[in-house]
Amino acid sequence: MQKTLVTLLLILLSLPSFSQIDKADVEAFASEFVKKETQFSKDEVMAILNQAEYQSEIIEKITRPAEGTMTWERYRKIFIKQGRIDAGVAFYKTHKTALEKVSADTGVPAEIILGIIGVETYFGKIKGSYKVLDALYTLGFGYPKRAKFFKSELGKFLILSKLENLEATEILGSYAGAMGYSQFMPSSYIAYAKSFEENGTRDLMESPEDAIASVANYLKVHRWKKGQPITSKAEMTRKITGLRKQSTKPKNKVSDYTAIGFKPAENLNADLPATMLIFDKDGNTEHWFGLYNFYVITRYNRSHLYAMAVYQLAEEIKKSI
Repeated sequence: MQKTLVTLLLILLSLPSFSQIDKADVEAFASEFVKKETQFSKDEVMAILNQAEYQSEIIEKITRPAEGTMTWERYRKIFIKQGRIDAGVAFYKTHKTALEKVSADTGVPAEIILGIIGVETYFGKIKGSYKVLDALYTLGFGYPKRAKFFKSELGKFLILSKLENLEATEILGSYAGAMGYSQFMPSSYIAYAKSFEENGTRDLMESPEDAIASVANYLKVHRWKKGQPITSKAEMTRKITGLRKQSTKPKNKVSDYTAIGFKPAENLNADLPATMLIFDKDGNTEHWFGLYNFYVITRYNRSHLYAMAVYQLAEEIKKSI
């Protein structure tokens, strides 16, 4: 008898948990949403939400993101590989016209656009396998820590699906609800997505050219500084200890760090805003000057590991073009 109860308990625990979602909370969300977005009816919204499924593995994944658990050494090995570099070169050759035009129009280097698309989706090969609706539903109603944010993104996703004529119940993306070549969250899709073609639709799921235009627009709006450097490896001219972790947003100047014994690998304007980035690699500590454009890349993803992976992948592709 006891064995049977244990078996039954194990079976129940293995089934998807619907008790994690408070249906009254879903109803309240729909009611509040349609008050603000009068182009929707509550029945319409509930018809979509009733097709969403709670995915417990999404909760597991968001509680241990790679950027929060990996060393730079491990993180770098995922993205700075010859296969991904070669894919970036091939992507550049195929979409050279779009990349060069967008770069000229925005001031964002083509290799940085490539670096972001390469890190985000391996140039469109890995766009995500979760239904965006399921992801935002699970996180909005089953993850109290960030419920407000993901409910907001769920609302934006409903709006986006109508704006861009997307099938809300079918679009695939990441476990956090990011979509397409550029992995935009719904709010970013609405705010920053652009069509490469004038007066065209904004198709980040299927159009590499639209993704190129949108990534560059995102960085431009976040104040990318045309022609300015991004980062430079720092060498110590004397032993420095006790340096605290720095903000990715530059709050000092290059000269402040050179004054205490850090030398950039290449010439940098002493007055450029800077921070000092710290990475662990091959059992050693690397220091890099983080300049304003490095900070702009972290507006895409706040991790300094992410931004450095974008930069280094971009540089490797640039060398191979």
